[in-house]
Amino acid sequence: TNSAAQTINRIIDVFPPYQQPQVRAQLSFVLEGIMSQQLIPKASGTGRVLCLEILIPNPAIRNLIREDKVHQIYGMMQTGQAKFGMQTMNQSLFELYSRKLISYEEAIGRSSVPEELIAMINRGGVLPTSQGQGQKEYNLKEGTGKR
Repeated sequence: TNSAAQTINRIIDVFPPYQQPQVRAQLSFVLEGIMSQQLIPKASGTGRVLCLEILIPNPAIRNLIREDKVHQIYGMMQTGQAKFGMQTMNQSLFELYSRKLISYEEAIGRSSVPEELIAMINRGGVLPTSQGQGQKEYNLKEGTGKR
């Protein structure tokens, strides 16, 4: 899958509806992490570069899985990047584009939320926060967010 949330939903959807609450609960306790990856052609025209989304389940993520609120995980990944080492696909795409490893067209074409990636590129790495509390800057060198 192209995202951690899609991976979680795919695992749960394998089971019949009457078993899904139990599977959600079990998955929330045993999940160690999810990595979704894409190999993207380099801007140089030779080779590919790895684009990676990383989910590290913390108590809040585990609770979202249990409560069937997987759609909220993306926002948690954006804000949990510095403290927990998570990274969204857009953050990885932004980093690769900023380092001139991939083209703008390739970055936007590979994004599942292209509007967000375009905003990140236009703002030089500043993400609008989902809580409306201002903006969060993405530090490319350290891979951390800061207010």
